Amino acid sequence: MEPIIVVVGFLGAGKTTLLKRLVTEYGKANWSPFVVLNDYENANLDAQQFLDMLDEKSLKALNGSCICCSGIGELRESVNRIPERVNGITLIEANGTTDACALMGFLGVGIEARFMPPVQISVVDVKNWQLRDVHNELEANQIQVSSLITLSHTDSVSEARLAQVKSDIRAINPTAEIMLCEELEINKLPDLLPSSNSAEKLAHHKSHWSSCSVDLPNLPDPICIKEICDAIPSSVIRIKGCTVLGTEPGYTYFERCPDGEIYVRPYRGKPTTGAKLLTVGPGSDTLLLESAIQNSLEAAKLRQAK
Repeated sequence: MEPIIVVVGFLGAGKTTLLKRLVTEYGKANWSPFVVLNDYENANLDAQQFLDMLDEKSLKALNGSCICCSGIGELRESVNRIPERVNGITLIEANGTTDACALMGFLGVGIEARFMPPVQISVVDVKNWQLRDVHNELEANQIQVSSLITLSHTDSVSEARLAQVKSDIRAINPTAEIMLCEELEINKLPDLLPSSNSAEKLAHHKSHWSSCSVDLPNLPDPICIKEICDAIPSSVIRIKGCTVLGTEPGYTYFERCPDGEIYVRPYRGKPTTGAKLLTVGPGSDTLLLESAIQNSLEAAKLRQAK
């Protein structure tokens, strides 16, 4: 039977980073991974980052809905259409606002018998754990029925902070194994059993926010990225963008995480949907994004004129 591993966690916790590692290591160990990615806006932007690790036929991007509710039917259908393979393993990354308890309750119903019961892994950002203001309840929800919890962003925190986060996690989920991301051993994941924990019901509106995306023109310089991100309020929890910077030959990907940190890196290939700026969180609005882009372009013209 084929294992199904569901990776959950708050926005920016490190789910995609973990997933890339799993895909790479399972490939080296002669497994045949199939990856399903879910995002409110343009999951293809993330999916394309896996094309140097996976054949396109082993990758499915689910856009525009959340797999814990309106998108659960599409998720089940996508899983059931996955071809049978020798040493197959299915890896699902949920979007960062998923009601992880509801997802596991729904996903196990209607999956073909050739699959093992789905097992959930949570990624917890130790640096920002339970510092999400009104979103703390959602973050706590995302570990309640996990069989394994991995800890990320630990390099800049104190031992006391790490110990406190572990204590918090054990109070919410006393049965899950807790480890640092780098301690994870992939050969043990297929043997994990689903959690038997009972979950507290989360008010549906607390895990679903507005999102939007707009076309993003070429940007004259990297300063534009910071200007765009700074112009978007902190209520917008996640910002992602992909475009061409200046005269660089390839595309550049950038994101602003919930803690305000901005990360920039090269993007593999060309986005299939074109260059985009997208946001998730209260206050997401196309007019806001277009204004931020236009103001950054005008500021760049002034810099170039000096």
